[in-house]
Amino acid sequence: MALFRSIVFAAALAGLAAGLFATVAQMVGTVPLILKAETFEHAAAAGHDHGDEGGAAWAPRDGLERTLFTTLANLVTGVAFALLLVAAYAVRGRAIGWREGLFWGIAGFAVFSLAPFLGLPPELPGMPVAPLGARQVWWLATAAATAAGLALIAFRATPLSAAAGVVLLVAPHLVGAPAPPETPTAVPEALARSFVVAVTVTSFLFWVVLGVSSALFYRHLGPARAG
Repeated sequence: MALFRSIVFAAALAGLAAGLFATVAQMVGTVPLILKAETFEHAAAAGHDHGDEGGAAWAPRDGLERTLFTTLANLVTGVAFALLLVAAYAVRGRAIGWREGLFWGIAGFAVFSLAPFLGLPPELPGMPVAPLGARQVWWLATAAATAAGLALIAFRATPLSAAAGVVLLVAPHLVGAPAPPETPTAVPEALARSFVVAVTVTSFLFWVVLGVSSALFYRHLGPARAG
């Protein structure tokens, strides 16, 4: 029970810290780009509007409402990923410090952001996208294969396991991500590129903060302290 409490408390604190950090980073880096893209999207929609507004999807209003929903989503995401990291620390059963947490955070970035981004780069509103179901399946398969590949390379020090790990790392990209439809978009290419860079940097910093903070909180709230 003490181990379970320490995992939950450490993950909650680290997830809250990383989630709040991500919100600030997004307000500075990605949200302004999203707002710019939405102006192009709305202008294109107005040009093709025939007076039918019955199918408009709900979206949070700009300002406080959008910020609150973004913050909530980041906090939930941060705590969920922190639970994975802290559970991994507990399973490993070794002393953990900020350097080990940093490495785990970078691994999390590779698994859940970098590898999927190579096939499915972040997309702005108004850009064509592949069907949601296909994207979700490919994202999950890529994350799972990348995690397994990194584990084989890092924790199984044999040539065969390293070769198997490399195969798992490249397999999803050989299969290929679902391609978006070839439809025109009003979003400028330069804006789309800037968004990919901003999301990648924000995600990397989020995982660094999550990895370091989860390691430090688990070190101070772990079973040795909890007992």
